[in-house]
Parts: sequence; C-alpha cells; structure tokens
Amino acid sequence: MSAAPQQRSFWIPVICGAVILTIGVGARQSFGIFQKPIAADLKVGREVWSFANALAMLLMGAFSPFVGNLADRFGTARTVAAGGVLYVAGMFTIASAHEGVMLTFGNILCGIGMAAAGFGPIFGAIARQTPAHKRSIALGVTTSGGSFGQFAIVPIASLLQNRLDDWHATMAILGFMSMAMVPLALGLREQRGATAGAAIPQGTRDALQEAFRTQGFLLLTVGFFVCGFHVTFIGLHLPAYISDKAVSMSFFGTPVSAFELGGWAIGLVGLFNLAGSLIWGWLGNFYLKKDMLALLYALRALAFVMFLVLPLSAASVLLFAAALGFLWLGTVPLTSGLVGYMFGATHMSMLWGIVFFSHQLGSFLGGWGAGKLYDIQGNYDLMWWISIGVGIAAAIIHWAIRERPVPRLALAGA
Repeated sequence: MSAAPQQRSFWIPVICGAVILTIGVGARQSFGIFQKPIAADLKVGREVWSFANALAMLLMGAFSPFVGNLADRFGTARTVAAGGVLYVAGMFTIASAHEGVMLTFGNILCGIGMAAAGFGPIFGAIARQTPAHKRSIALGVTTSGGSFGQFAIVPIASLLQNRLDDWHATMAILGFMSMAMVPLALGLREQRGATAGAAIPQGTRDALQEAFRTQGFLLLTVGFFVCGFHVTFIGLHLPAYISDKAVSMSFFGTPVSAFELGGWAIGLVGLFNLAGSLIWGWLGNFYLKKDMLALLYALRALAFVMFLVLPLSAASVLLFAAALGFLWLGTVPLTSGLVGYMFGATHMSMLWGIVFFSHQLGSFLGGWGAGKLYDIQGNYDLMWWISIGVGIAAAIIHWAIRERPVPRLALAGA
C-alpha cells in the first residue's frame, strides 16, 4: 500500500500570502503621499487623484466576488499571479501618466489586480489549508503582512518622494518592487479535494442563496462598509491633512517636515497594526468575533474624537496613528474568520468577496468624498465627524449579529 502524500505545513501559504499583501497593500497605502505632488504637477484639485484611487477601491470590491469564485473553483495560485501582473502594469501606467485619464486607467488596473491578488483569494486558500482551531490566528498573521508593508514601504516611499521630488520616479520604483508578487503566488498552490466546511456538497448558487438568507451575513456586509470608509479616508488624506496644518517635528536634532511626518504617521499605523491584526485575530479564537468587532469600531470612533479634541501637534498625530493602527485591519481576521465560521471554507473566497465589496464601497466614498468635501470647503472638518458617526453605527450593527454556523454546517456537525 503506497503512503499518502505528506501534507505540507499551512504556514507556507500563510507566509507567501503575507508577503504578497506586504508588497501590494504597502505600495497601495503609499498613494496618499502623492496627493499634493500630483495636484501641483498636473495643476488639478485633490478630487482627481482622490477619484482615481476611490474608483480603484470600488473596482477592487466589485471584482472580488468573481475572482474569489475563480480562486475557489480553479485555484488560488493562478488567480493571484494574474492579479499581480495586472497590479504591476497599473503601477507603471500611473508612473508614466501626465494627465488624469492615464492616472485613472492605471488605478483601474491596480484595483482589478488587487482584487485577484488580495485578501479574498489568499484568505480562501489559507482557510482551506489551515486546521479550524488555528484559522483565526493564521488569518491574523496573513493580515499583518499588509500592516508590515504599510510600516515598511510607506515611509520609504515618502522619503524617496521627498528626496527625488519626482512622483513619476517614486511610483516606478514601487512598480519594480511589486513585481515580486507574481512568483510568490506559487506558495498558494492547493491540493484540491475535500475541504473543511464542505460536509454537504454545495454549488455556487446555493452558497449565495444561503448567505443572503442569513441575517448575520447581511449585517456583517453592511458593517464592513465602515471599515473601508475609515481606512481609505485616513490612508489617502491624513498625510495631506498633516501637511495642511504644517505639523512638523525634530527627531534627535534632525528636522522632520510636515510632508515626511504624514508618511511616518501612515507607517506608524502599519507598525501598530502588526500587533493589532495578531491580537484581534487571537482574541477571535476565545471570544465572539462579532463582539470583538463591535468593540473595535467603538474604539475607532473614540480615537477620532480624541484626535479632534486634543491640541494638534506632532505628538498627537503619532499617538493617533498608533491608536488607529492597533484598530486598523484587526477587522479583517475577525470578519473573514466569521465568514468561514458561519459558512465553512469551501466558498469562502467568494463570500468574503461580497463582504469586501461593501468595504470597497465605503473606501470609494471615504476616499473620493473626502477629496470632494475638501475642494468644496477647504478643510476636512465635516469628514472627521462623519467618520465618528459611522464608527458608532458599525459598533451597534456588529453587536446585533448572531454568531453561529448555518444549519447546513450545524447539521453536519451533529
């Protein structure tokens, strides 16, 4: 009798997925530092770059259910590799742009590319290859990859832009860096077969009907809208806000300009999100994930209030960045883990893609809306208070979720 093939460690896709997200999310989160240079170079308002980024976020969400379904059915590695190629093409298109149409087209390519090489397909592959009792922490480690990219890449991009004073060259360097996403997709290859959560065979249409008949799924989808609204508003506009307010500092005698401080603030968000993603993912193993999500959104709203109440200074900026970082993408392992817990891993990439689409709708409004309001009012004041309001609403929505497996899985378990 021949021996069964040895099962490889689930940490291989976790690490490869985390590094892909490190590069993709890190480069993407650096786009906020280009807000003012692009506006000055092309002699346009902030709405142009804000809209291009917001459209990319929207397309990233719109394509997520479809690429998630492709990854679930035909394999994650191919899907992610193709997404990486599109993402790199988008980066170089942006780098060569000299008007708004090319900027927007490059962002469109980046958005579709990140849908295919982003959280959904990667999470699905990891959920299918990870024991259920370790799934939440595995997703937390993978999510932390995006956080590390934000910490490592955004400050470097900010420094490059400040030194080169050429956003085209800085964007091209980020494009070359992003090419590594393609070969890393090989680490996501799966041994196709029976997967956890597939006790009762289920087709795509049945999975969709089951999800949309589940109140918890609908509430989770609506609540995740707020996460996208928050992170895109902050990621795309906090550096410009700090620069507008001329908040600078000195670090051991070395002056740090307001422009550089904005980049370091986003980087600090990423650094603290490393811990946040792991801790919130770990908490999801011991407490109800929906309760942890409610707490997280309530704390986010409190962080916004404290930032507005405290006198604005370099210290308050860094303190806000650290607090927000701890609460940044902790939503992702909890939300994705809840999807997997409620519906199983078989169609997780597709179902996550639907929830993520709501996130990206929030990203679109948070990114474009903030730029539009700035061009109308000349400040971000109203946007801050809107962010507080939707944060409180998200806490209430997640508290109302009933966290339990769907009857199909409960029956199989019994």
